[in-house]
Amino acid sequence: MTIHQLINERVQAALAAAGAPAAPAVIQPASKPDFGDYQANGVMGAAKALKTNPRALAEKVVAALDLAGIADKVEIAGPGFINIHLAPEYLARRSEAALKDDKLGLAPLKPQRVMVEYSSPNLAKEMHVGHLRSSIIGDALARVMEYLGHEVVRANHVGDWGTQFGMLTAYLVETSQDGNAALELSDLETFYRNAKIRFDESEEFADRARDYVVKLQGGDQEVLRLWRQFVEISLEHCQAVYDKLNVNLKREHVRGESSYNDDLPVIVKELRAAGLLTESEGAQVVFLEEFRTQEDQPMGVIIQKKDGGYLYTTTDLGAVRYRHKTLGLDRVIYVVDARQSQHFAQMFSICRKAGFAPEEMKLEHVGFGVMMGDDGKPFKTRSGGTVKLIELLQEAEERAYALVAEKNPDLPEAEKREIAAAVGIGAVRYADLSKNRMSDYIFSWDTMLAFEGNTAPYLQYAYTRVQSVFRKAEDYDANARVVITEPAEKQLAAALVQFEDTLLSVADSCYPHYLSQYLYQIATLFSRFYEACPILKSEGEVRASRLQLAALTAKTLKTGLDLLGIKVLEAM
Repeated sequence: MTIHQLINERVQAALAAAGAPAAPAVIQPASKPDFGDYQANGVMGAAKALKTNPRALAEKVVAALDLAGIADKVEIAGPGFINIHLAPEYLARRSEAALKDDKLGLAPLKPQRVMVEYSSPNLAKEMHVGHLRSSIIGDALARVMEYLGHEVVRANHVGDWGTQFGMLTAYLVETSQDGNAALELSDLETFYRNAKIRFDESEEFADRARDYVVKLQGGDQEVLRLWRQFVEISLEHCQAVYDKLNVNLKREHVRGESSYNDDLPVIVKELRAAGLLTESEGAQVVFLEEFRTQEDQPMGVIIQKKDGGYLYTTTDLGAVRYRHKTLGLDRVIYVVDARQSQHFAQMFSICRKAGFAPEEMKLEHVGFGVMMGDDGKPFKTRSGGTVKLIELLQEAEERAYALVAEKNPDLPEAEKREIAAAVGIGAVRYADLSKNRMSDYIFSWDTMLAFEGNTAPYLQYAYTRVQSVFRKAEDYDANARVVITEPAEKQLAAALVQFEDTLLSVADSCYPHYLSQYLYQIATLFSRFYEACPILKSEGEVRASRLQLAALTAKTLKTGLDLLGIKVLEAM
């Protein structure tokens, strides 16, 4: 049981004993050391519900509260807040247990089968900065849930079907003698752009492109062969981006829109059988009473167009149906731009009504804001074009390399490159993961590569700083007892043992910035501890204990940064 869970359970029991069994305990870490380590803030609400004096109720709760061996002081503050000061001995034992455990003292949980769908680029053109946030946020969530013990299914639901591929195939046939042109990755973006120009300018070409879509969906072998060329080249490019960005997506995680093509007529049939479909202007539509138009009419969701074609919603319905019936998932998390919130809300509603997903199967849209440039507008190149993701990552490494070369010019070239890759890519990832995902944020090279403040380089340096202590320490007893006597020791230990609570909060809420904030707090508290409590100059059990706290700090930072997809270095 985590500390938060333990305190919550005990305060809940004390509230019940004090006559407020239904009141939540409202436990949270204390905002200041003067207020203890945890605060129980549920008395105020309970007193209001019972129409009694909150201070008097708080006194009853404290009298009934059993925190023997856990807290050494419990006090009432203000009108009825309860401040809980954890016992140093208790923190010491929890710290020792975390150090000895490969997973830092995490308790086993009841595992769920969880899918995280993320990145999901449209193929046939290069990945750009618009794919960055989904890839980074989704990857961090998948890592955290896997570490906690859930069975995680990664899903890259790529756009590999539809009109754009008819357009590309038509253009390939038109510009190539044998329809088997050797497609270079660098040519693919230009190829797509030229095909789009033809599509927009020529109605005859557009009709031909649509004809190829029909052939593609109908299983025409020659069109399928050409389609596979585009898909293969695009996926090779995506994999190069994922590898550089340290994103755990592989080819086996790709299941594109095309995978559900054969199932789309079945979706229409089942929706009709469920009485959900209405024909409207020749199209097959589901009208949802809970979503209203400006005219206060039920909003319609098109499932099949009047020409027989299908939309993204139809494919997404097929995916949910497959994920329930075939994969047996407990929870599906869609990491997609917040602007798609209505699409997902409507799609989830249809799934429930049609029985594609039972109520116990959790469907969640994890939205996120936009990455902005210095001008406060969506991030673009100086000429106003889309920034290719691979080029952004290459620039991150080059900028980090310049910093490393300036600070440590005598390092071997290979070591400079290794540090630059870890710092540059780590900076890009952390700049995203340190922000509330629902917020838009300004992309700034200077801010993200700074060695001060809440940045990846600062945290990476904090880790190397701890490691330098052990390089200087000639002897280290990994089994030494932890003894906490100083305030800086206690504050650091109290934060270190909150690691599990932090991860559970990330997994429950899907907000990775909770972990980023936590790691920054750990690095800051270690810095204070390092200044206030000399490690190597101390002696005996004090020195051994402080080395243990330093070891737990390093282990926590390394594990936490890895869960964010950020590499640590033994020296910088």
